Amino acid sequence: MIAKALHYKERGYKAIKMQVAHTADLATDLDNVRRMREALGPDIDIMIDVNMGWTADIAIAMGRKFQDYNIYWLEEPVVPDDFAGYLRIAEALDLRVVGGETHFTRFDLKPFFENPRLPILQPDPMRGGLTELRKIATVADTWGMTIAPHLFPELNIQLLASIPNGLWIEDMGLAEDLWVDPVPVVNGFITAPERPGHGLAFKPEILRDCAVKD
Repeated sequence: MIAKALHYKERGYKAIKMQVAHTADLATDLDNVRRMREALGPDIDIMIDVNMGWTADIAIAMGRKFQDYNIYWLEEPVVPDDFAGYLRIAEALDLRVVGGETHFTRFDLKPFFENPRLPILQPDPMRGGLTELRKIATVADTWGMTIAPHLFPELNIQLLASIPNGLWIEDMGLAEDLWVDPVPVVNGFITAPERPGHGLAFKPEILRDCAVKD
């Protein structure tokens, strides 16, 4: 994880995300966070992704320890339906608690709007579409929440360019080899292309090799 983080730091990224809960035990998770902060220095934001791996009690205990390392956020600490757990964690910690990537549409996210303890929501365009993400962003904006959508930077850059409360875009380089003209990240920033629509076109060989035939 450190090697990957340093790679992106060299490319000008201003923040990195690291994994806990599914890697080792709690002591190792804490040591990994300490080592990551030492490796990156004080100027790179660190987001910690739990991927629904903990209970609320564990997330609170670990989150309090993570706060010593100037962590930007704690992501998806509990399963998506545990709204009470989310709110309990957010109230107990000084660091940001975020989530939303596994929730479908603004209706799934309604408990977060009714109890606005999460400062940042992470809706996924595959769980409702870009129009739904714009609706989520509008509701979130009324509660002072910002949006850091999940994955798909080639699509989400269009969303972030069209809403007032976009914050971060997530890039894992998962689909860069699919497009005729990918949307590049330059010195840690991505710019929406001015081509029609979302501006993306699949490479001909992708359409040929991945075709579904009767």
